[in-house]
Amino acid sequence: MTDAVDARIAEHGRQWRKKPAVRDIYMDLYRRMAGFLASGPTLEIGGGSGIFKDFAPDTLSTDILPAPWLDLVADAQALPFAPESFANIVMFDVLHHIEFPRAFFSEALRVLRPGGRIIMVEPGISPVSWPFYRFIHPEPVRMGDDPLRDGAPDPNRDAFDANQAIPTLIFGRHAARFAHAFPALKVISKQWLSLFAYPLSGGFKPWSLIPEALVKPVLKLENALAPALGPLMGFRLLVALEKQN
Repeated sequence: MTDAVDARIAEHGRQWRKKPAVRDIYMDLYRRMAGFLASGPTLEIGGGSGIFKDFAPDTLSTDILPAPWLDLVADAQALPFAPESFANIVMFDVLHHIEFPRAFFSEALRVLRPGGRIIMVEPGISPVSWPFYRFIHPEPVRMGDDPLRDGAPDPNRDAFDANQAIPTLIFGRHAARFAHAFPALKVISKQWLSLFAYPLSGGFKPWSLIPEALVKPVLKLENALAPALGPLMGFRLLVALEKQN
């Protein structure tokens, strides 16, 4: 594997090392993802961070961009694996970067075993988070896009192109269309998370408004409030799907 790393991935790595509050927040989300894993081998898509293996060592880590800690470079819309190769597919901040999510879900169905799971954490566009994502975060939010459109992936497309609204659209406004298109993929969990700590941390921006000592108490408060307030003010969606027999 080449040692070349995209400058944007390298910058995220620098901020990860510099901001312990962000690390604590993200590690909490990774732990939640790991809690949904089925028994068996796991495929990580968009593993540019190189973190998930800390929670599941039996993980094959891939990304569309090369990095020395990855096992393979692969496109989520054309996975180079045999049918029923994996028990899990995990993704952190990936779905909203995929040009044609319908193509990815078709590939996921193909490579997952019966009972296998797709587990993802993505931006969640709620009434409170929308202004943050729309005006502060650099990636666009286009609520009018069709998240399940067909098409041929553009080989020259920037891997960081995105629409942060895609996960919210697929598992919200377009949930019935998704269920019709992929009846074998059952949503077993949809959680609105990250009410306070994540937006206060600034994510991978150089600033933070929350000290590390407050992260765990704030996350504990979020856990208590998220079932009621998450759809109103959550900044993250955790979605787990299971392939039916």
